[in-house]
Amino acid sequence: MSVVFALANQKGGVGKTTTTVSLAAALAARGQRVLVVDADPQANATSALGARALDSGALYESLVDEAPLLPAIQPTVTPGVSIVPTSPALAGAEVELVSVMAREFRMKRALETVRDHFDIILIDCPPSLGLITVNALAAADEVIIPVQCEYFALEGLSHLSNTVELVQRNLNPNLKLRGVLLTMYDARTNLSREVEAEVRRHFHNTFRAVIPRSIRLSEAPSHGAPVQQYDPASAGAIAYNQFADELLAQINTGLPVSGGAHGA
Repeated sequence: MSVVFALANQKGGVGKTTTTVSLAAALAARGQRVLVVDADPQANATSALGARALDSGALYESLVDEAPLLPAIQPTVTPGVSIVPTSPALAGAEVELVSVMAREFRMKRALETVRDHFDIILIDCPPSLGLITVNALAAADEVIIPVQCEYFALEGLSHLSNTVELVQRNLNPNLKLRGVLLTMYDARTNLSREVEAEVRRHFHNTFRAVIPRSIRLSEAPSHGAPVQQYDPASAGAIAYNQFADELLAQINTGLPVSGGAHGA
């Protein structure tokens, strides 16, 4: 059965979707069958992988109407990567699920029907701590937190850590924090180095791989392909390949992850 990762951070612009798409491509290149679940109503992962955004959105129908998820899965331009596409209609699920019994487990039940078809499932969460993100955390085995190397990084990490702990206590006691991924790193600035040092001090399971600030990473989504296809020799592509190697090595060697949300 597959491992389900939620890529979450309530702050926007931290490279969460870029990480989801680029990690998916790197994992697929290493022989993994990967499913991307676009759980962000902005549908950026859907377009970044060259997929077709449905009018209502496959994930919306699965969450609200409990429609089967498997028929809605689409192949992408990247071999080995499939996607559950979405559309802005997904934003309505936050309201429509409010009165539904066990609403926090709708995504978990939907993914259970497709887990046997994939090795790794990556959920691209919206930039909020609303019901959709809670659904993703309740459905996930592990959390990966992309963090931009900026001044407010630790403040955002603290809020998200509290949410993860609440989900662990009340909805998903088996949820683990796999690690923190530093993104948009600029080696020329003292700020990036200081943020890296602070994050590593507070979160011992911060990944060794660091994603640099890269024009190619910003350009790739407009071409409907991951950076590995757009410019495989770019610094961003190389960094995400290193991240995928590190993640797979941890999984394959059974390296333990944090049971709590405040580092290992």
